[in-house]
Amino acid sequence: MSKARRRLGALAGALAALLVTGGITATATATATATATATQAAQGCRVDYAVPAQWQGGFTASVRVTNLGDPISGWNLGWVFPSGQRVTQSWNATVTSSGDRVTAVHASYNPSIPTGATVSFGFNGSWAGTNTAPTAFTLNGVTCTGDVEPQPGDAMAAVAAMQPGWNLGNTLDAIPDETSWGNPLTTRALLHHVRSQGYRSVRLPITWSNHHGPAPDYAIDPVWLDRVREVVDWSLAEGLSVVVNLHHDSWQWISNYPGDRANVLARYRALWTRIATAFRDHPSGLVFESVNEPQFTGTSGAEEDDRLLHELNTEFHRIVRGSGGGNATRLLVLPTVHTSADQARLDALLATYQELRDTNIAATVHFYGFWPFSVNIAGFTRFNAEVEQDLVGTFDRVHNTFVSRGIPVVIGEWALLNYDHNRPGVIERGEFLKFIEAVGHHARTRGLTTMIWDAGQFLDRAGLRWRDQGLHDAIKSGWTTRSGTASADRVHLPGSGAIPAKSLTLNPNGTTFRGLRHGGTELVRGTDYTVSGTTLTLTPTALTRLAGNRAHGVNATVEARFSQGVPWPIDIITSDPPTQAAATGTTTSFAIPTRFNGDQLATMEAEYDDGSPAGPANWTPFKEFWQHFQPDYAAGTLILKPEFFAEVDDGRVTLTFHFWSGARITYRITKDGGAVTGGTG
Repeated sequence: MSKARRRLGALAGALAALLVTGGITATATATATATATATQAAQGCRVDYAVPAQWQGGFTASVRVTNLGDPISGWNLGWVFPSGQRVTQSWNATVTSSGDRVTAVHASYNPSIPTGATVSFGFNGSWAGTNTAPTAFTLNGVTCTGDVEPQPGDAMAAVAAMQPGWNLGNTLDAIPDETSWGNPLTTRALLHHVRSQGYRSVRLPITWSNHHGPAPDYAIDPVWLDRVREVVDWSLAEGLSVVVNLHHDSWQWISNYPGDRANVLARYRALWTRIATAFRDHPSGLVFESVNEPQFTGTSGAEEDDRLLHELNTEFHRIVRGSGGGNATRLLVLPTVHTSADQARLDALLATYQELRDTNIAATVHFYGFWPFSVNIAGFTRFNAEVEQDLVGTFDRVHNTFVSRGIPVVIGEWALLNYDHNRPGVIERGEFLKFIEAVGHHARTRGLTTMIWDAGQFLDRAGLRWRDQGLHDAIKSGWTTRSGTASADRVHLPGSGAIPAKSLTLNPNGTTFRGLRHGGTELVRGTDYTVSGTTLTLTPTALTRLAGNRAHGVNATVEARFSQGVPWPIDIITSDPPTQAAATGTTTSFAIPTRFNGDQLATMEAEYDDGSPAGPANWTPFKEFWQHFQPDYAAGTLILKPEFFAEVDDGRVTLTFHFWSGARITYRITKDGGAVTGGTG
């Protein structure tokens, strides 16, 4: 990042000071937050401003300045009073004013502030009307933010400062326009909310192909460029680092590079030249990524793919660095082919890095989990050891290839492929929570910066609220610590008859189990539950109470609390075995009448009479949830999709539906051309 530039930061809101009467004292505090880099040294600071005493027309203020950067010899702190206050007397610093602008300079005995040290001073002041605390401070001209912005060349620190990150997905990358894929126009309020939720960077996927003119100039539509600049500037002003890239251009036209080299390269050069020029004077918090998920058609294989991407990455580097200004030292992000973490792809990108000999470059890959688990196919409904090992192997490879050599890594996108609030049940919530916990732990311990892919499935952008607060809490907790989990997040009870004890296996993940809570009530160990080793058992007495009237569905939720991290939710569910009825339909419209009786579908198998897999993905009997079959709980049906029947031979197929209670139903269908019949017999 450029030494001469600083990134604007989010400023914490001030608490208005309250009038003190009758001997009552009120205190107001405000802490400023942003990032800055001075010309000669990395600087960062935190200011704690407090009003321990206030009376009619006057007040006493206490100011503590903590140096988070390099040691300082000689300091001055500046701020602006928001309500016209004036300083009347000071101690431990010389305070002068010019209107509302105030400067406090060190005394002869406290000019030095070592790294991590704090200096304090105070003053008396006057006020009229209100006494609102200042919210922005500068130390030696550098904005105080609670962070330190790394110097140019310190790419590891720059990428670490971007953790955690958030993707503004399906927005500026939507085709043809920003709202075409269902998301609203981006607002500064949205970006402010993202920053307030703890995110420190935002990736702006941008598709440029519909917003520039023809060859040979490929001039970018000025309206579009202004819109991109607006969102970039809003993000920077909110204290977010910003990543800008070429996004769906990768498969729209860059993929044609092998067979249309001259035209693709000319277009690529023109776009990056114009983008680099437009943003050359932007702060170092703006980061460029050469291309999203690069891919090529018609090549001889992986070796040629790597060579072609090397050409594009080095050309991108040449253009941006040659454009001067802040781009001379701007952090650049280079992907592997397909942003894959396969070792051969990582090695190819490492070779590019070593050739460029530029230490202000980061590598990027994407991570959407073990594919069968991420889409719920082949029976991978649970976050098991195989799924976690895929995660560990991926993160180990990128750490060992890059981070261990001092090259930072950005996991530019992560989530599970088919997790979506519009497709409930594809990924069971508890299994997703385990995945989230593991991603947070394994990325953090390997020094990887993660940027969650959010196309609207996590944050409701219209309401500025998380669609599932519990998922967000788990993601946020994973930035700093581990959380305990359990073998399941649901306990199924019968709708009638005696209620038995139910056991789960605890996975403390290095934490200590503390107890169970229902709402605001602590459950009693020994009476409501027992713990033996890692086995948690809920007693019949407690389950009977929690089940209430035993209506089908979730009757209560208890939380397993651990010594750190977020609690583990356990739904107490009443369910009876689901039932199904005969049905007739067609290959384009077939639904099985189903009484779910409080249960939920986990997966479906399909086999011919000879035992071979039926339907798509004929290497497994377990089909892909939602793509090939879909429960409709409200309508009381299980839908078989046209995509399923498109690859089913005429004749009989046996379906086995697996439910989360452990129940299974066998159902047989017969396909005859476009006609389908089914029944339980």
